[in-house]
Amino acid sequence: VGLRGSRGAGGSPAGVCGPHDGDPRHRGPYTAANSVLRALVPAVLDRWPELARRHDIEILNAAPELGSLLENRRPTLTSEAPPDSRTRFYPHDRVIWLGHGLTDLVLAHAARLGGGQTLLITDVDRLDHTDNVWLAGLVRRADPAVLRLVLTSASTGVAEPLSGQLAAPAVVGVSAARNRHGAVADPGDARRYVRELCLTGHPAHRAAYESLTPARRARLHDAEADRLAGRAALAEGGERSLLLGAIPFHRERGSDRAAAVTALADAQAHCLLRGFYEQVVALGRRVLALVDWAGDPEQAWLATVKMTIAHQAMAQPDEAMALFDDACAHSADPSVHMQSAYGRAMVYTRYYEQDRRDLHKAKGLVNTAVALASMSPAPQRRAYNRTFNENGLALIEMHLGNTGEAVRLIESGIARLDAEVEDSRALLHHSVLRYNYAQLIARVAGPERAVEEYTKVIAGDPHHPDYYFERAGLLERLGRHDEAVADYTSAIQVAPPYPEPHYNRGDLLARAGDLEAACADFSRVLELSPTFVDAYVNRAGLLLELGRAGDAERDVEAGLALEPGNAHLLCLRGLLHLEHGRPADARVALEAAVAVDDQLAGGWANLGAVLFELGDTGPARRCLERSLALAEDPVVRDNLALAVAS
Repeated sequence: VGLRGSRGAGGSPAGVCGPHDGDPRHRGPYTAANSVLRALVPAVLDRWPELARRHDIEILNAAPELGSLLENRRPTLTSEAPPDSRTRFYPHDRVIWLGHGLTDLVLAHAARLGGGQTLLITDVDRLDHTDNVWLAGLVRRADPAVLRLVLTSASTGVAEPLSGQLAAPAVVGVSAARNRHGAVADPGDARRYVRELCLTGHPAHRAAYESLTPARRARLHDAEADRLAGRAALAEGGERSLLLGAIPFHRERGSDRAAAVTALADAQAHCLLRGFYEQVVALGRRVLALVDWAGDPEQAWLATVKMTIAHQAMAQPDEAMALFDDACAHSADPSVHMQSAYGRAMVYTRYYEQDRRDLHKAKGLVNTAVALASMSPAPQRRAYNRTFNENGLALIEMHLGNTGEAVRLIESGIARLDAEVEDSRALLHHSVLRYNYAQLIARVAGPERAVEEYTKVIAGDPHHPDYYFERAGLLERLGRHDEAVADYTSAIQVAPPYPEPHYNRGDLLARAGDLEAACADFSRVLELSPTFVDAYVNRAGLLLELGRAGDAERDVEAGLALEPGNAHLLCLRGLLHLEHGRPADARVALEAAVAVDDQLAGGWANLGAVLFELGDTGPARRCLERSLALAEDPVVRDNLALAVAS
């Protein structure tokens, strides 16, 4: 079991791991990755268990059934919170981070098998967003000597970002999808068509299915949903991902509408808690196609509010606002209006572009939410809802510059939760309040006190990466660079891979003189995010210091291809020309750099040095003076003295 393959004559793939079907109708988000992981992870756990454990979060998000084999060793209060206590949701980019980790796992496994592996993914034109993002990264990063990919598609409509990577060296080719089931029909074709999720390419199968009465078709879907539900419900190793794809599909087409609504709602809830927001919206629409506000207002609202959260996370505030409007128009439930008022307030505060934000309107809306929360007859629910809404009010007050009032609201919320709400229910929200309090303290009391508050938050939720990342920035401001490096390292260790902590750690390591380690961090940034221009800038500068001018030049040109007017890269291009004995070319590049950014002290200093070398002492002197006016530098002052003496 695992990735297997070899090269036949002429380099064609002689062995293929797969096929792995990419159509999310099978298993919802990460259908293709799920199939790969179910084949791969048992073998990895057997031979290299540390490799699987290093990617526990990624594996369990893409293949939840593997929880019977693998424990999440990096749980957070967010990941462990019950659905009805969830007050924090993942950023949309987390899908990118999960894809990075899955790619790391697959490539490491293929390399440990000795390379020469091949992977077949079918229906890449139908991939869910999660699979598309993962596969795009895998295709981009795969060394064809280690892993090559065969992709099949029924159309040319492959979505971004995968479509932009199809010319990568690791892709053997993208071909038309094969006929799935051959050419011969049989009396069981209708049942077979249902078992194949109505995806078969043979017209006889579809014809057999469509010849049945609607009631007979519904019974076939009922039977298949029941069969798959048995597979999903097994105590050990139940295929839980079927609950996200095939089972809801069959329930929708079966005879029990209530069962269909439940299946879709459960899948939507699962996707929301894991940050699979495209699927949250798609599933919500499918729920709303089966229920209406008059007949099942609770289910209509639950589907709607999940969609609003997803739209906000995906930077689609207008779509969220339209859903809030529709819900309030259909419902007089105080809870619906309370949550909608809060949601609208956050759109006006956080999610609209700057020119559309309206803090005054946001404050009015969130005060409405606070007022409605205070009317709840249940004491614990009243305390919890009031605290939740006042947390939003504190954010608005902070943006309005009323930091003292923001601090008061957070402190009173913490005290209220401690006194009036059971710990088990309020644990995550208590941590969120403490985190917000630490952020406010950083504004009003300075970094040293804020570090103390972040340390308390980390003690209660030690696997949340944001806390380490933000405390590292405070430690850096305090000059405690070794501790900041340790915090960036912790952020890297507790989360799926993302570039920012590597970039910040690389910057600190460079300042500490550990140039090789800093280069390694910037290389990791560019592996994860090849358009991260500042990483090209920093790595190129370090490579130049290390005497690797050729590598530095490749970074400079790669960065300038992404951002032709980057002043720092133009300056580095000038230094590289100088390194190769081309002062005239260096002058052109440096003049371009200071034309883009006339505040670039290093650009003026280097231009002055080049002009002096070319014999233009007057202009050289003026450039050096300009550099010193921007930033004092003893080397530049010595060069100016030399230019003046000349």
